[in-house]
This record gives sequence, structure tokens and C-alpha cells, in this order.
Amino acid sequence: MKFLFGVLAAAALAAQPSPEPVNPGKSDWVNPVKKVLASGGLVMGGTVTAANLDTASILANAGFDFLWIEGEHSPITLETTRNIILATRGLKAVPFTRVPVNELWTAKRMLDIGSLGVIFPFTSTPQLARQAVAACKYPPEGLRGAGPGLAILRWPAPGGYPAWANQNVMVIIIIEQKQAVESIEEIASVPGIDVLFIGLNDLSYSYGVGGRTDAPVVRDAVDRILAAGAKHHIPVGGPAGTPAQIQAMIARGFRFIQGPSDLSLLQTATRDFFTGLKKAGVEKRDPIPLY
Repeated sequence: MKFLFGVLAAAALAAQPSPEPVNPGKSDWVNPVKKVLASGGLVMGGTVTAANLDTASILANAGFDFLWIEGEHSPITLETTRNIILATRGLKAVPFTRVPVNELWTAKRMLDIGSLGVIFPFTSTPQLARQAVAACKYPPEGLRGAGPGLAILRWPAPGGYPAWANQNVMVIIIIEQKQAVESIEEIASVPGIDVLFIGLNDLSYSYGVGGRTDAPVVRDAVDRILAAGAKHHIPVGGPAGTPAQIQAMIARGFRFIQGPSDLSLLQTATRDFFTGLKKAGVEKRDPIPLY
């Protein structure tokens, strides 16, 4: 477990400049994740799946560059998402949120409670890519509706929130269908996309090799996405839960890593704890059964 945390911390610290997402108080403040990616660096996020402010706060201050607040595959509500975002004030990680569907209204609700980036699933056409960008930008650059009162409480941007948000909110689209790979050049050409994120598991199912993310057809698809990202100067991201996976992804050119979830880290730590007890010769009987 020490090795896991050591690799995660080292990778996070390697991303320069280091994150400083305190409430911006000057006009030249830039979203540190955007800043690191623009400089060619690596960023790594911790995934929040439990509706718990304490675990989210621990992840936000552990060395991760951003929080991936899971709004598609978890029971986290809008209200809890808002509280998690508020709990990140003064901590290191920038809060991003995955919405359940690529729609204007789903993004608007997350942005208006202070998320500084939206992760859009199943963005498989150029039209959906443009819709994702429009959802995150105020006019004339997009279609985001005006109502940022709660967002301003989290991000008291000097000089006005709308222009500041258009510069600092991140648009992260997930490529997870064969259709998206076939249109990747057109998708990557859409202005305003900050990250092309590869949903490896769903992509493998779309290619008919469900769960085999190392299958040749999936590796070829990933190479096409990485090539499009490099051509259009868009960082490419993906999920990784172990140091070996992270090292392999970095070697392939990934620069936006969705790291382990709160629950998987807790499970790993708990397993290592009891393994350590056994190695130390501490006897422990089986858990007391419940009736």
C-alpha cells in the first residue's frame, strides 16, 4: 500500500506547476489543471463514488490534481455534489463532475453549483462534442444559461464570473464507442475540447470484446484516439487503478489519468492492514457473525 500511495503522490507532484486551487483572488488566476496540461504535463485525479464529504476531502488533499466526482455510476446526489465541491475550498484538487448524459441541462446544474469541469459520457459524434462545449460556455461562445450565484460563492472570480468561467471551466468528453473512434478526427476538430478521455471498458464492449481492454482491436482504437489528440493538441485521458497501469498509460502518451476510487483505495488499505497483521503474527479469528 505504501508503494501505491508513493507512486500516486510522485505522479501528482511531477505535474508542474503544482496545483493551487484556492479561491482565485487575482485576475490572472488559471485553472491549474488546464495550466499543467497546456505545459505538456501530467495530471491525475481521485474518483469520488461514495456520498461522503470526509472521504472526498481526504482525496482532495492527498496529492491528486483533481477530483472526479462520479455522477453517472454512483448514488451521489446534486446536493451532495454541491457539498463536496464546497469542501474542496482551500484544498489541492480541482472539482470536476461526470454527468449521466451529454445534455445542456445536466452540465448546467453541475457548473452552477461550482464544478470547474464537466465530464460528458458517450460523446460519439461531432454534434455531441459541440453540444458539450456549448453547455460549458456562456454566449457568444456557447449556450450556458445565466445563473451562477452558487458558483460565484465557490469561485469569486474578479472581473466577472462568465468571462472567467469561459476560460477556466474544462470540457472533458469520453470516447467509448466504435462510432466515436470512426469519427475521432471530426470530434477532435471541435474547438473548446480540453480532454479526450477514453472509456476503455465501454469501448471494449462496443468492439465486441467486452472487458478485454488489451484486445488488439481496442489497442488499435486507442492508438487512433491518441494520434488524433496529438494532431489536434488535445490531451488524452483514461482510467488506471494501479501503479503498473499508470506507468503503462504514461508511456503510451496519456496525460489525464482517472486514478483509483475512494472505495477501491479503502479496500486496498484494509486488505494491506490485515495482511500486515498476519505477517506480524497477530492472531485474529473470523469476524463475529451477525444475527
